[in-house]
Amino acid sequence: MRRLVIKKRFLHKNGRPFGYGVLFVAGISVLALPGCTTSGLDMFSRTQVDRSVKTSTIPQAAPTSDSISDEVTVGNAVTSADISKTAGQPLAWANASTGSAGVIDKIVENNDSGVICRQFTTTRHSYVGIAKFAGKTCLVNSGNWQLMSFQQQG
Repeated sequence: MRRLVIKKRFLHKNGRPFGYGVLFVAGISVLALPGCTTSGLDMFSRTQVDRSVKTSTIPQAAPTSDSISDEVTVGNAVTSADISKTAGQPLAWANASTGSAGVIDKIVENNDSGVICRQFTTTRHSYVGIAKFAGKTCLVNSGNWQLMSFQQQG
């Protein structure tokens, strides 16, 4: 008597063997996975860290009307300060039109070449963030103070 052996196959709806599709998808996943991970799992490449990429601060943008208004406000605070009374004490300032505020932490007055100037450092707290600035304002021939420089510090 002969025995009849029936081999069973698991079939999808379209008639293809189920096992080959699973193997194909698993193989593609394994090959694609290293591209989504860190270099620690990158088995096929000897890529080195790219040292040519530099990070730094964003260059200062062109002055806006808000920053100019803040500069004028700081300049007015520096020029109207009575240095004999402040004697190294911080001087707060605020600009209601921009919402910015800060603290002038140093004012130094000098009389270089016959011109009275005040150098200062200040902070500016604004919607952009907090930054430190250094500036200089001088008494010009007309008797008015003129802001000569106002630069953001690194």
